[in-house]
Amino acid sequence: MLAFRSLPMPFTAKTEYGLVALIDLADSYASGSLVQSGEICQRHRIPERYLEQMLTSLRKGGLLRSIRGPRGGFQLIRDPASITVSEVVACLEGEASQAQRSAPRDAESRDAEFSVLAALDVRAEQARLTVLSNTSLADLLRERESLESPLPMFYI
Repeated sequence: MLAFRSLPMPFTAKTEYGLVALIDLADSYASGSLVQSGEICQRHRIPERYLEQMLTSLRKGGLLRSIRGPRGGFQLIRDPASITVSEVVACLEGEASQAQRSAPRDAESRDAEFSVLAALDVRAEQARLTVLSNTSLADLLRERESLESPLPMFYI
């Protein structure tokens, strides 16, 4: 019997790095402090030139503001609770990439089995988009904080 191994649909490196940077920025949102791209790169080992491209896309997409100068940096424009992961994915990858992923293959060569799989793929992508649309940066920040908090010690 073959074992079925579920393979999650991964984020692209661009989206993953962008989300990591945004979680970092979400952490400083309440204080209103600016975060420099170099600090994010050092904390998360992200190539600086690559991160700068993503931050530029996120700024142009209306999620970030940047302030130039030696004391400049980046900050979220909106509350992390109002920025969804699907919004970030659309900003970094574009709406077209999601449409390409769910675009049907050559319809003329399909038989019923391929049609069933295509319908399954559409439902799976819809479920993924629902999860991403219902997950905010604030949710991701809370999850990160719960992973970083020390586990309680029990003494016997």
